[in-house]
Formats: sequence, C-alpha cells, structure tokens
Amino acid sequence: MKIAVLGGLGLQGRAAIADLVASGVDEVVCVDTAPDGAARLGGLTDLASVRFVVPQGAIGPAVAGVLADADAVIDLLPQPLMREAVQAAIATRTPLVTTNYGKAIADLAPAAEQAGVSIMTECGLDPGIDLVLYARAAKQFDSITAIDSYCGGIPEPKATAKPLCYKVSWNFDMVLVSQNRDSVMIEDGERVAVPAARQHDNHFIHEIEVAGLGKLEAFPNGDALHYVEMLSAAKGLRRSGRYTLRWPGWSAFWAPLKELGFLSEDKVAGTSVSPREFLGRLLGPQLQYGPGEKDLCVMRNVFSGLEGGRAKTVTSDLIIERDLASGLFGMSLGVGYPASIVAQMLARREITAPGLLNPLLHVPDGPFFDQLARRGITVAETVAWY
Repeated sequence: MKIAVLGGLGLQGRAAIADLVASGVDEVVCVDTAPDGAARLGGLTDLASVRFVVPQGAIGPAVAGVLADADAVIDLLPQPLMREAVQAAIATRTPLVTTNYGKAIADLAPAAEQAGVSIMTECGLDPGIDLVLYARAAKQFDSITAIDSYCGGIPEPKATAKPLCYKVSWNFDMVLVSQNRDSVMIEDGERVAVPAARQHDNHFIHEIEVAGLGKLEAFPNGDALHYVEMLSAAKGLRRSGRYTLRWPGWSAFWAPLKELGFLSEDKVAGTSVSPREFLGRLLGPQLQYGPGEKDLCVMRNVFSGLEGGRAKTVTSDLIIERDLASGLFGMSLGVGYPASIVAQMLARREITAPGLLNPLLHVPDGPFFDQLARRGITVAETVAWY
C-alpha cells in the first residue's frame, strides 16, 4: 500500500505520516516544499518507509506525478491549493481525503463521479469526527429534534495566559479567518442566519460545563443546516447549532475589536496588509505553546429526539490532548488520525462510492471509532431517557 501526504511536514501532516507508518503502510510519500523533511520528521517516526518529494514549479503537475501510482492521498495543503490537489486526484483516479470544506469544490463532483474516484471531504476533527458521530447517533433515534455540536482547541488550564487564555495549536491566521465566517442555526424549526459581524455578540453565546475543566464558552461558528439536511432522521428538527469552544471571555475580547474593524480583510490605506493579517503577525508569535504545555481538543455532540415513543438524549464527549513525548498537538492528532484512517480505508477499497463524499454519509462509523480507540482517542457516550 502506498499513500501520499500533501503538505506532509505541517502540524497535521506530521501526525498523519507518523500514523501511516505506525499502521504498517508500505510506502508513505511526503510531499512538501520544505527541503529538510528528514530533519523535521526525524525522531518522530521510522523514516525507512517514507519517501520525500519536494515539488518544483506548478503544484498541479507535480502532485499528479506523485499520485500516478499511489493507492490514496491525503490533502493537507493550504485551502487555496485544494482544488489543484483534487483535480490531480481526479485525473489520476486516485482516492483522496481532504480536511477542507467540500462546498469550495462542489463543481468538481461530476468529474469525480465520471472518473469513478472517491474524494472524501471534511474529514478531520471538526468537521470530521463529529460528522461520523452524527451518523452513529442517527441509528439510535426514530427522529431527532435537536443537535448541538461543540468543538474547540484550548490550552490546558495551567497553560492559559490573560487576556485571551488561548494558544496556537494550528494556523492562527485560519483561527482569525474563521471569525469572519457566517453561521447558520436552526431555532424553533426555522433557519436563522448569524452574520460574522455578530458572531461574538449574539444571544446564541452560552457556556457548557465539561468535567475536569469547568465552564467553557460556546459561540456559533458553522452551518448547522448543511449537515442536518444529510440526516433523514432529522427531518423534524427544531433546534441545531455548531459552536466553537473557548475559555470564558473570548467573545467579550473580540466583539469590540471586530466592531472596530480589526478583523477586516480590507487592506489598510497605504499598506499591503489588512487588519486581520496584522493581528495574525502580531499575536501569533506571542501565543505559542511551551515544550511542556498541552493543548486540549474538546468535543461534545448532544442529540435529542424520540425512540420507541420515548424522549431521550445522547451525549458524546471526547478530549484529545497533546502528546508531550512526540510534541504532536492534540489538534494535530485529531485531524491527522481521521485523515490517515480514512485514507487507509480508501486504499483498501473499503469505501468505493465515486464523487465528492462526506464522512456523515460515507465513513463506516463502527470501524472508524474502533480505529480511533486503538490510537487512544475514545468517545464517552451517555444516554438519558425521559
């Protein structure tokens, strides 16, 4: 089995490569523009089965050459390069896993179907693990009336620092970009839009209690309706929201800054930098983890509905923390492991549907969560009947 990892030397890429090697994949092809791949992966995993490719020139042709004889590929390139990666996968008929949102390449669905190739989108942590939980929960209800989905990367309590109580476990620019994303909620059975400008000062912001951590702040950050429409059991849904989790105070910090334009993408007059880009460059270096500090990925999904005429609620919780031995962040493991697991499923042809796929509809939940558990990531599920 040969699996290629595009962007293999990034935070998530390194986790995916380490997992592929540990899983016994015969050859792992690390594709990255950085020339020092062996040094960056040295000590993290056995390099005997890893081949390094440093693409030259346009990314599309370089990737196509790598994929020609690969059994599957994981796309962890920056989001703007996703389209070229997917086009190369379609041209070479190589199954691909990407952690990015599928709607950005929705127009490529016919080409993927015609080529008979599987393109698994949104397959990381959030979205990713949560979507497979949606599929598993749907089997436990006759009808679902409410879905509340929470996820966030935060520092462990001893690693917090005022005023943000936040440190960077992935790309801080993308953290800021996500705060310029509109959200869609469902309330009283109706679609409710939460524009990005109101993300941090709306009535949907609330706190949840997480055992061992205490209260965390939740604010809207996603399109809940998009996923609900994939669930046949949720046709009568009354409420749903997708929320990011942070330590309390996050929204109070960002609301005034957003109102003053500090997250604007427009270039400041006389410069080539936007306020959002400036904040990323200013704050990012100040929010780095120390070698002994852990990040935590906290996820909770709450499903309510009816089964056999009785009301019940199913709550799924998981926490992924940094592995201090390898230095890999919990966020990296939470993204890299699902991508690796599903890429191996694709390579073994356990998933064969052609076109643009989604974990909610196309990843078998039982084998998927069995594989996560083998990697130390377990979901705690509680059921309450009423």
